[in-house]
Amino acid sequence: MDAVRISVPLRPVVTVNPVTSDAPPSSGPVGDVLVVGAGLAGLRTVAALREHGYDGVVRVLGAEGVAPYDRPPLSKHLLDRTSPAWLADDLGHDLHALSDEVLLDRPARALRPLAGGGAVVTTDDGDVRAACVVLATGAGAVRVPGWDRARALHTAADADALRTALAGPPRRLVVVGAGWIGAEVAGVTAAAGHDVTVVEARPTPLAAALGTAVGALTAPWYAAAGVTLRTSTAVVTVDEAGVRLADGTTLPADVVLVAVGARPATSWLGDALPLHGGAVRVDEAYRVLGADGPLPGLHAVGDVALRRSARHGWVPGGHWDEALHGPDVLVRHLLGLPVPGPEAVPYVFSTQLGHDLTAFGLPRTDDRTTVLGDPAADAGWTVLWSRGDAVTGALVVDRPRDVGAARRLFARDGLPHLPLPDDATTVGDLRTLVRATPPV
Repeated sequence: MDAVRISVPLRPVVTVNPVTSDAPPSSGPVGDVLVVGAGLAGLRTVAALREHGYDGVVRVLGAEGVAPYDRPPLSKHLLDRTSPAWLADDLGHDLHALSDEVLLDRPARALRPLAGGGAVVTTDDGDVRAACVVLATGAGAVRVPGWDRARALHTAADADALRTALAGPPRRLVVVGAGWIGAEVAGVTAAAGHDVTVVEARPTPLAAALGTAVGALTAPWYAAAGVTLRTSTAVVTVDEAGVRLADGTTLPADVVLVAVGARPATSWLGDALPLHGGAVRVDEAYRVLGADGPLPGLHAVGDVALRRSARHGWVPGGHWDEALHGPDVLVRHLLGLPVPGPEAVPYVFSTQLGHDLTAFGLPRTDDRTTVLGDPAADAGWTVLWSRGDAVTGALVVDRPRDVGAARRLFARDGLPHLPLPDDATTVGDLRTLVRATPPV
């Protein structure tokens, strides 16, 4: 892939009438709705309200000043897609046509829940009151204080700045963090001819997401893709000389990307709501939970929400499917409509270093792992996590047919039960295993 050497500005957005604190009340069954956040979860909430017949007032506050766009392509297609993947094009939802008022550059600054339900949201231009408030402010990249020279990658503006920094002749890029984003960026930039080094503090790539044993199976991909990988290595500082490691080594760098995770964008809430790891706890209906149960008129969905699940326990919102499908469940509950089952399974898709990865479920670090196939071969493989005979998660690498089998495996209420062999080499793939012993 050739590096793209142009910088395309973000598409300007024209907003409609400004939001006011005394907007007329809705005649709908839930009063007026204020959606705080204009990303995928916010857009899908607005779309679901209209799809299910809600004709009351819907208002939206955004923070980035641009129309809703899809975030996964920012890393997967960093160099070959120089403008955002606009969700109006991908999903067919026009936020302005669906909403009564939209302000895309009006970030929320504070929240005050109201005793009778709903809340008041404070912005730089005044307070906005609504009978129903949906928190969908997404997440933000973790930034390390003092590492001012380092870049992050979470927004379209971040992606545009990183492309600009990599334009011209091949650069020396140091990526701090071998998680999903770090691996994706390392792959596309190395393929474009850049000198890429990835530094990971944990013993293996993807250790936080997959555990060290499974993460170690991806380590050989780096050298094969022309990327230098340094694990069990802590970064002390990022400065003009480059990246300084705990052992005293300095890695010279023209560009440094810190990709050590994202956190729910909830700092603006202060102490207005109880937070758990920075997220807002919600029940199965996405109602915000206080000390004594759901808070009337307050909902949260997407990256900000930690959802209670009968199947998985507490599910963090940092999954693309949560932002895509969660709003429909929220709105159905809100409007008193039937909610079809089963609940959506946590889902991650990644293209990194020449490989396609698809993960389902929410395994724990102490779950048993069973590997189907040979990761050392070049024919794809699958990992299943289990607790007893209950399958808690699946990772499929370069096996499209096993992706379908894994999706069907979790297309049921509760965790699927599938007896797993002690010697997985006797079963080549997940499709064969499911056919031999259908899950219950």
